[in-house]
Amino acid sequence: MTVPFFSLSEQTKALRPELLAAMTDVLDTQGFANGPPVAKFEEELAKYLGVKHVVALNTGTTALQAALLGLGVGPGDDVVTVAHTWISTCWAISYVGARPVFADVDERTNGMDPRALERAMTSKTKAILPVHLHGHPVDLDALLEVANKKGVPVIEDTAQSIGSTYRGRQTGSFGKVNATSFYPSKNLGAAGEGGAIMTDDGAIAERVKRLRDHAQQGRHHHVELGFNWRMDGLQGAVLRVKLPHLDGWNERRRAIAARYLDGLKGAKGLRLFAEQPWAKCNWHVYPVFHDQRDALRAALERKGIATGVHYPTPVHLQPAYAHLGVAKGSLPVAERLAATEVSLPMFAELSDAAVDETIAAVRSACAEL
Repeated sequence: MTVPFFSLSEQTKALRPELLAAMTDVLDTQGFANGPPVAKFEEELAKYLGVKHVVALNTGTTALQAALLGLGVGPGDDVVTVAHTWISTCWAISYVGARPVFADVDERTNGMDPRALERAMTSKTKAILPVHLHGHPVDLDALLEVANKKGVPVIEDTAQSIGSTYRGRQTGSFGKVNATSFYPSKNLGAAGEGGAIMTDDGAIAERVKRLRDHAQQGRHHHVELGFNWRMDGLQGAVLRVKLPHLDGWNERRRAIAARYLDGLKGAKGLRLFAEQPWAKCNWHVYPVFHDQRDALRAALERKGIATGVHYPTPVHLQPAYAHLGVAKGSLPVAERLAATEVSLPMFAELSDAAVDETIAAVRSACAEL
């Protein structure tokens, strides 16, 4: 058996009639930019997350940038975030003219370490931007305690964590304003690009709505520098079809993760990542860790198991951010995770047989190294 790392084939096949009907309706009604499907999706996602406002946008990167602008972050400001993330988290900070400042991560969550957060904050810190990496929530109570003590707002990057909960409450509902992505490989993925901000603050929501449509306040009246950030109506239609299935898909991912955890215990040299007792993880990615990461991946490829890496080079060591002068060794946990992480096959349609084949291959490969 060969096991793919990720596939949308079965999901698309199962939903094809609903997807085609929803997309045909957009074609017939010509609601291509924003439009009724997007507005309805915003309402439905807000209800799902338990927030007052969702504003849909064209990408997840845009959503992060919009969240920062919504808080008034700009040139001369610092934003504390993490280096163990997809680089869009930091692009957004740079796009608004602010400086990313890195806090190290906690191996229990692979997300921001609350103790490191306090050390990383400066007099210029305007926002805190933690990432719920792999779909596992960060320790929000501890982070918010630091943030509230300093009077600095939090933006949750929930690009990987839609449907994950922290102490029974949805991620994306804790920060002053939060951002997510609907890239096709996400647990709730569009048929192209998409993103959104989520907030209980009506003023922030209204400003982001203006910004996404050329900062218009009334037709042809532009009140500030705006953007073309509207969500495609076809993506809104697709996301409306998929949203009711999200919890079921996430539960299947959780069952796969539990099977991996049980089957991989004791594998030679392999370090496992377990859910914290206060978290319910959607397992966007299932990570394991091995000091011979490349050799392990090569062995698994020979055995027909596809894998991924999330993410091999921390942001502070990327050439684009060399100007920050953050030296190698400054963020030891982030650097260790980046050097050793392997992502195993994970998607809701993955069969038990494929999971068991992967477990057997990983155990065998580890024994050979």
